[in-house]
Order: sequence, then structure tokens, then C-alpha cells
Amino acid sequence: MREAEQLSSLIGDIYDAALEPSLWTSVLAECARFVGGPAAALFCRDTARKSCSAAYYVGLHARFKQLIVDKCVKADPRMMGQIFAKTGEPVAITDIFRNDELRQARPYLEWARPQGLVDVLSVALDKSATSAALLMIFRHERDGRVDDEMRRRMRLIIPHVRRAVLIGLVIHLQTATAATFADTLDGISAGMFLVDARGRIIHANASGRVLLGQGSVLRAADGKLAANDAGAEQALREVFLAAGSSDVAVGVKGIGVPLTAREGERYVAHVLPLTSGARRKAGTNYAAIAALFVHKAALQAPSPPEIIAKTYKLTPSELRVLLGIVQLGSVPETAATLGLGKATVRTHLLRLYAKTGTGHQAELVKLVAGFTNPLVA
Repeated sequence: MREAEQLSSLIGDIYDAALEPSLWTSVLAECARFVGGPAAALFCRDTARKSCSAAYYVGLHARFKQLIVDKCVKADPRMMGQIFAKTGEPVAITDIFRNDELRQARPYLEWARPQGLVDVLSVALDKSATSAALLMIFRHERDGRVDDEMRRRMRLIIPHVRRAVLIGLVIHLQTATAATFADTLDGISAGMFLVDARGRIIHANASGRVLLGQGSVLRAADGKLAANDAGAEQALREVFLAAGSSDVAVGVKGIGVPLTAREGERYVAHVLPLTSGARRKAGTNYAAIAALFVHKAALQAPSPPEIIAKTYKLTPSELRVLLGIVQLGSVPETAATLGLGKATVRTHLLRLYAKTGTGHQAELVKLVAGFTNPLVA
């Protein structure tokens, strides 16, 4: 099958998974094959509760699945190579850590090496103050490390996976069949609108009707959905037209259209095309080409480690050692946990002292606490 055909089929399945979460496992298998890896994982995390709201895997040994959640994801998906990356930008673990450091690290020794994994290409799909989501595609030793072709293919699917995951988070991973699409989504807190290619409103749920009644963010103009902001209005028009064409045509459009209420409150809109896959029946049933989900925008607050790293221009290795010292309290324990030599940890400590203007481990602990405490709920 040609790449374009593979991609089109895969994107359709990705969007179906937004409404039918049980499909994510098979979709991940397709993603891994398309991008070029034997295994993949998708995690959605509630940062407030510090727990996974969803976790899907394919190609990983059963006994290692829970370990990756316990050791990595529950800590914070943003820490898995994503602190230094923009949302939606793929990053390989070997981009961040030197090969010698990586091969000494405990996660590699206990988790990756036993499975024959040598690299992972990951992308942060969501990095808000309330949620985080991460897509990971692993590389086996027989395939070699992440290469340019793998990155290129990953970038082809990222906008579609992001859109599907963000919509899944908005509707709380509910299952909506074609026959009961509108009924199922009528009860969600986000505003939901079914529209045709011209933006004409076919159906609005209760929250959507409230938004229209208030007229602060969206309004109905001659039966068409309209945004009060001219830029948002143009963006919605473009994504509705694209959705009427094909899933692939939607591309990066409508992943998160920013909307501003007259009072200054921030909202965001996500557009799900309904013209192919299992969603096509839902669209046909309602004569709609897309579903628009609108909700208040979550605060895009960086995590304390991310703020610290950017403030003091720390490298990934320096940040790991800083957090290890703060959490474990000694050079030997930090070295053992991170899989580094004591001399290496001490070298990083000297660099940390120089960059942060401190001179003792206790001062480093106090520095990190100063960034963390004001953000604790």
C-alpha cells in the first residue's frame, strides 16, 4: 500500500478512536507500523490527581507495562524527554541524553534493555496545568536508533493524534456510537455543535445552546455558527471546509482554535471531522460534516522542573541530578538511582552550584522548594 493510502486509512482510524476509546490499542499498532517501531504507548494523565486517566500499549512485554506507569508516567509525562520540547514536537530520548548516560540509567537497565529497546520517539500531545498526554513509539535494537525518516512519518500523524486525544479528554473518553452520537454527547460539560460544510448548525447540546444564548463567545448568525473574534471566525470557516473534504485535509487546522469571550475569558475549540470511518455514519445520520467541541481553556502552566530548567539554563542531565539530590538527599543514592557514577553526579553538582548561585545541597533543596510550593494546590 502506498504511503498516502496508509496515512489516509490510519488518520481515519485515529479519529474513530476519539469517540471509541477501545480502538486505541489497534490504532497504536497501526501508528507503530507506519512510523517505524515495534511498540507504542499512549498516556493521558490527570495532573491534579497525579494519576493516569488512560493508558494504552502495544508491542510491550506484559510485565513491563505497569512498570512504565509506576516509574515514569505517574511522575509526570512532561518529564519523559518533554520538558525541553514544544507541544507537538517529536523528541528522541537519544536527543536528550548521551549514549553512555542513557545506558547507565536505571530505566534503561531495568526496563528498556530487557526488551531489546534502544530508543524512543515521543511527543507531548498536551501539557496543560490540568492534564498531560504523551505518545511514544519505541525503537528496537534491530531497527537502530530514531532516524530522520521516523521523525518525518511521526510528524505526519501528530496533528491528528493530538486532535483525537484532546477531544477524548474533553468528552472524558466516553463512547459515542453513530446511532446515539448526539444523545451521548448531549450531557458533556463542553459545548458541542454538529455543523455542515458551510458552518450551519445541525445540532447543539445543552452546553452549546447556553454558549449561543450568552452570545459572548459564539453566536448563531442566520443559522450558522459564528465566532465573535474575526481571526477565530476565519479559522473555523477554513477547518469546516477542510473537514468536508477529508480527514487528511484537516491537518493542523482546528486542533485548538482559540476563542476569546467579550469579558476576556479564554476558550478553545476542537474540530472532529465526520466524513469517513465509523464517524461517517454519525455524520450522515445528522447531515453533518464535523463536530465542534468548545470549552474553557486550561491554564498552560509549565511544571516547576520546567521552570527551573529554563530559568537556570540546565541541561537534561543537570536537571535529573538536581531532582535526584532534592528527592534522595545524597550523592551515592542519586548516583545509584540514576545509574550514574558518583564522580559524574559530583561534576553535575558543581555545575548546578555555578548556574544557580548556590554552594550546598541544602541550598538546592531550598531553591527547588521556592519554585514548587507556590504551585501546590
